[in-house]
Amino acid sequence: MDVFTVEETVERVLPGSGRIAVTARVLDLTPGQWTATAAPVSIPQRASRRPPGATRAGHPGPTSSGSTGFAPLIRVRAPGVRIGAWPALVALGATVALGIQALLATRAGLPVAQVAVLSTIACLAGLLGAKLYYLAQHPQQLSARGGGLGGMCLQGFVLAAVATIVAGALSTGVPVGALLDVTAPGLVFGIGIGRLGCFFGGCCAGRPTASRWGLWSSDRRRGLRRIPVQLMESALAMLLGLAALRAVETVTAHPAGTVFIAAIAAYTLGRQLLFPLRDLPRKTTRGRILTMALSGLVLAADIAVALLP
Repeated sequence: MDVFTVEETVERVLPGSGRIAVTARVLDLTPGQWTATAAPVSIPQRASRRPPGATRAGHPGPTSSGSTGFAPLIRVRAPGVRIGAWPALVALGATVALGIQALLATRAGLPVAQVAVLSTIACLAGLLGAKLYYLAQHPQQLSARGGGLGGMCLQGFVLAAVATIVAGALSTGVPVGALLDVTAPGLVFGIGIGRLGCFFGGCCAGRPTASRWGLWSSDRRRGLRRIPVQLMESALAMLLGLAALRAVETVTAHPAGTVFIAAIAAYTLGRQLLFPLRDLPRKTTRGRILTMALSGLVLAADIAVALLP
């Protein structure tokens, strides 16, 4: 008879934070039906790991049965996670972005069909860039079973998509600055919609909190009350999208490209301010400070150029 044992530790349990759900996954099991029993483990205080003499506290907990499944799907299943929410909302964000861009391109006198084709190609390039950026930051996922199928980074999407738009505009004769300006509102609106998918999909989760303003959500392993940082970033992007849309519609004398630069710089600055609220370890101690300083300088310089007579 095949058996397995898994122990999960719940870190940083905050008093008053409410209920907690822990999702344990076991890979490479014999396919078929399995029965699992959960039980608490008694660990002496001041012990960093379970010693050989540690015992299970009390009687065995509940027993449940279920069948094995497809590893990439099992990796994203957890209480509080809505399967399919992330791709659906990201796709909706891309659709909204392309629609707003088409309306603004028509108003600006740009070739709408050409811009639409170029932007669609840029979105596909952005997806590839998002995946490559994620794998560059998490190389261990390449060796994990099914791990290379999930995970993307927004930075990679923006870099690849914008580079594709600029290259395409230069090769087709479309004014680069004007095209970037009409792209800016839809881009940040799309990011805002996509961040909703992160909240419901269990990625980029916020830190645990006992605050009444916290919302119960999951990072696909621990479901508990968290700072809703994805919703905060979504609100930031929506506000910047409204500001960029207002600027493109009402300001006609600004140098081409300044609306796009301001929107991206402001979003980057706000995103960095929100990073400490995420439940993710930072890989560098100075990278965030340098990014904030650089984006702040770019934003200030861009506003100064736009206000020049």
